[in-house]
Amino acid sequence: MSIISVKNLKKYYSVHQKDPGFLGSLKSLLKRKYVDVKAVDGVSFEINEGELVGFIGPNGAGKTTTLKVLSGLLYPGSGFVSVLGYEPFKRQSDFQKQFALVMGQRNQLWWDLPAWESFVLNKEIYEVSGEQFKKVVAELSEMLEIENLLNVQVRKLSLGERMKCELVAALLHSPKILFLDEPTIGLDVVAQKRMRDFIKQYNQKYKATIILTSHYMGDVKELCQRVIIIDQGKILYDGLLEDIVEKFVSHKVINIEFEGQIDQKKLEGIGQVREFDNHHALIHVPRDEVPNRTSKLLNSFPVLDLTIEEPPIEDVIRKVFSKSS
Repeated sequence: MSIISVKNLKKYYSVHQKDPGFLGSLKSLLKRKYVDVKAVDGVSFEINEGELVGFIGPNGAGKTTTLKVLSGLLYPGSGFVSVLGYEPFKRQSDFQKQFALVMGQRNQLWWDLPAWESFVLNKEIYEVSGEQFKKVVAELSEMLEIENLLNVQVRKLSLGERMKCELVAALLHSPKILFLDEPTIGLDVVAQKRMRDFIKQYNQKYKATIILTSHYMGDVKELCQRVIIIDQGKILYDGLLEDIVEKFVSHKVINIEFEGQIDQKKLEGIGQVREFDNHHALIHVPRDEVPNRTSKLLNSFPVLDLTIEEPPIEDVIRKVFSKSS
């Protein structure tokens, strides 16, 4: 069942432009020049209940703007947006109690107070009962392993600890939809892994619908089956993560170890040699030619070991973005 529906969403900004230097500043005082920036330009998608969807793209692609429209922080320029049957920009109280927006670079916790005090404030804002409040805080604190940090001043917590407390504050009212904007930004690899584990566990345990934006492909690969790729305000791809490679890349990678030294020029008859050091090579081969080229390799060269791999997903995403620019 679709609980998020977006059809032909557009959000443009009018931005002042001026020529450089003193003369440019003087001209702008007399006559200002504006241009439209298309933050979101005709975006459409549907998301079903319980899905965990990766929403990815380069800086300025329109990811955060879209999330802000879905959460009611921004009015759509045009188009149709429905979340849980509500129009987000109307900001009805019933709607605001059913979603949470967590931005990795924004804090909602009071800096000089323990996280617990912010939790109590959110309890009152979202009208959470005392019994439910205690239950949710206990469950989330255990899942995030922060039981001993709730009464520590927020300013004394590490970034990873702070982000965990931010998540608890955002989830106190048990939202049905969770918008996560760069939740692992700035975290070390250990903290990133723990955050991913929590997001996955939360999605599975509470059947929450989650939209995740991230510049770390590790987040997307570990958490999301479906991805939406956006660039320059337009959707470039919406589908399974595993299908991106086949859609956008026409080759596979053959990774070979040789028993002895090999002449690189002889390998060029197999495919495009991308790495070579006498005993090892990476060769790009057209997908439909992989069986024939592999057979030729095994028959013509002293192969010690051979694997056939898909290109790294990070390389594929970069290829998608480069095609759109």
